[in-house]
Amino acid sequence: MSAQRTPSQTIGPFFAIAIPRPGEEFVVPAGTASAFWIRGRLLDGAGEPVPDGLIETWQAGGAIGRSATDAEGRYAIFTTKPSAADGSEGARTAPHIDVLVFARGLLRHVVTRVYFPDEAEANDRDAVLQTIADVSARATLIAARGDDGYVFDIRLQGDSETVFFDA
Repeated sequence: MSAQRTPSQTIGPFFAIAIPRPGEEFVVPAGTASAFWIRGRLLDGAGEPVPDGLIETWQAGGAIGRSATDAEGRYAIFTTKPSAADGSEGARTAPHIDVLVFARGLLRHVVTRVYFPDEAEANDRDAVLQTIADVSARATLIAARGDDGYVFDIRLQGDSETVFFDA
């Protein structure tokens, strides 16, 4: 009798075979007013690039973007800044983008958020950010300004590990 393998027993992931499809890194069309790039790197605990990951973004309005990481762990998403939204119990949230990370070594995706450095006042009021007592950990969720938008590196573990949330 042969045992059937479960997904956690197979090798992979194989994101590059089927996803993402060309153009999925564009949440909005090229040339959209106020659009920008969010670029970054997916890094493991030793600071090495994760070349076979997938970054998926979700933001207000249901807009979704996907970008595979390259040999240097780089990804890029072309989008616009979402507006602040009302959360549970009327709490206000700062503009942010939800991020799902799929990568080798993860049996389940991990979830984080990108917040914007030019929204400091809104970030200070954001109910989710304020649940993170460690200021240096909270800082892992704030993107940096880049040449054509923002830079948001994601570290899966170790020093400066990005904060991840229960999905």
